[in-house]
Amino acid sequence: MVEKVTDPGGWRGWRAAAETALYGADGFYRRPEGPAGHFRTSVHASPLFAGAVAGLLCRVDEALGRPESLDFVDVAAGRGELVTGVLAALPSDVAARTRAYAVEIAARPPGLADGIAWLPEPPPRVTGLLFANEWLDNVPVEVAEVDSAGVARRVLVREDGAERLGEPVSGADAAWLARWWPLPEEQGLRAEIGLPRDLAWASAVSRVTRGLAVAVDYAHTAGARPPFGTLTGFREGRETAPVPDGSCDITAHVALDACAEAGAQAQRGAGAGTETGAQAVAGAETGAGTGAGGTAGAGTRAGAGTRAGAGAEAGTGAGATACTPPGARLLSQRAALRALGVSGERPPLALASTNPPAYVRALASAGEAAELTAAGGLGDFLWLLQPVGIPDPFRPEPRPA
Repeated sequence: MVEKVTDPGGWRGWRAAAETALYGADGFYRRPEGPAGHFRTSVHASPLFAGAVAGLLCRVDEALGRPESLDFVDVAAGRGELVTGVLAALPSDVAARTRAYAVEIAARPPGLADGIAWLPEPPPRVTGLLFANEWLDNVPVEVAEVDSAGVARRVLVREDGAERLGEPVSGADAAWLARWWPLPEEQGLRAEIGLPRDLAWASAVSRVTRGLAVAVDYAHTAGARPPFGTLTGFREGRETAPVPDGSCDITAHVALDACAEAGAQAQRGAGAGTETGAQAVAGAETGAGTGAGGTAGAGTRAGAGTRAGAGAEAGTGAGATACTPPGARLLSQRAALRALGVSGERPPLALASTNPPAYVRALASAGEAAELTAAGGLGDFLWLLQPVGIPDPFRPEPRPA
């Protein structure tokens, strides 16, 4: 419960506070050590993840007819770990045709391969695979809370993390809540207003001329929204209270079904040739632009403490396809990775006798695969897939997981 306030003074909404805390001059993602010691993602859990993404890029390549130039765009590239791993895992003939882009607001890390372009936003035209792993959860959003009169109000926050209630939610934010996360008139219920993420994703999808756009995050869909929201912080491998002072990561789960609709609207807008993807979403969803979105919120993903557990509680089940527009698909990471050949099955014991070194390697690989696909952990992340001008590369249906 937070205190209502009519004169916020130095208080700010969570979106502005998180933007400064994460991406400002002294923000969390600009600190010298980066977030590597703060949390763990699939990219760092095992090279199997990069190998699976490389396999997906090969499927996209085949669907595109093996073009002369194939794009791979890693959004929220961190220190370039995923894009480096994908290039290393590609067959030589595919790697020779691949143009690799790392999208990140932080400075280019030393030692990154010269052939990888380092950009603050995706290239304007992409033919290939745009892959955003744990990006959208760090696009800052406003937080709403229902007051004692049943009115949803914007939550204001101070740099030390103290909160108060501000003005009633209105305009585009209110329209988004009404459609995607309607709050009952029960005091204390909360929601994160995902419109900036919709616009960010729409902008990314609109840049794919042919190929596939994929967003991977801990997420929820309509019918399974968490009643008190998911805003939280991470510091030094542990979940902590979200404090917008630059000392910790600030994150919230993603309404990926809303993002899916936004991406579909962006495709329709781009196809009509009359407006940008973000403009199409803003007009169709809310009737008013907010100036949000883009890729400036892209953040590094690295570290020691996985953030998957809370996401599993709010996410939909494996292989979820509910609440998505035609052509889009939501899958659990478990189902997606298994479809790409990542399995946590143990090697046969007979191998231990005939080839002990191979057995040890296979056992280690199975352990890494099990972490990537674990229920209650990384396996419960959701993958949003939106093909553009190609068949769904996951057809036929992945095996239920």
